[in-house]
Parts: sequence; structure tokens; C-alpha cells
Amino acid sequence: MDQPTHRQCVRGHTMHTDAIKRQALAEILAAHPGTDTMAQCTRIRAALVRFALSTFEASRYLDCYDPRARVMQLRHAGDVIRTHWQTVETEGGGKHRVGLYVLEPKGGSNA
Repeated sequence: MDQPTHRQCVRGHTMHTDAIKRQALAEILAAHPGTDTMAQCTRIRAALVRFALSTFEASRYLDCYDPRARVMQLRHAGDVIRTHWQTVETEGGGKHRVGLYVLEPKGGSNA
């Protein structure tokens, strides 16, 4: 799965995670169980290596109650993670502003 670059992230998406990505997130969750901070950071980083990840997906599919805090910890540990804000529509029809995280390759990006 190709990871979007800084410029490819757009607004107006629905809060839909396709079946392939849901399966990958389930595998990451199973491979890194636990509710402690380290386990949550490990799951989020494992997902970000493969694809962009929204706060909604991290919470719902990776069992990370507050993904923002885990992303901050990953940033403090040296990862360059960009946040793209999106307004998305939930299954119930409500609009919410969520972060979409993108891990930059080592060495950074000028995008």
C-alpha cells in the first residue's frame, strides 16, 4: 500500500477504512498486545510505516485511547510525523475534524 505524501492528503473524506487496511490494523493489534504506552506507540508506529493513520483508526482499530499523546511520544523519540486535518463524516452522519498522521521517511521530506 502506498503511503500518501504531505500534499496528497485531502479533506472531505468519510470515516471509512477499507477491508484491507482493517485487516492490516487487526494484525498489528494482535502482534503487539497490551494497553501500556509502549505497546500503543509500537502499534501506531507499525501502522504508520505502512500507511497514513487517522486518530479515529488508531482509536478504533489499534485500541489506543488517546492517539494524539502516543504520536507526540513518537515525535519526541525522533520520528517525523505530519498531521493533516480532515473533516470527515461518521457512520451516523455527523461531521468531525480528525487528524491524519503521515510518517515521513528518515531524512525528512520537502513536501
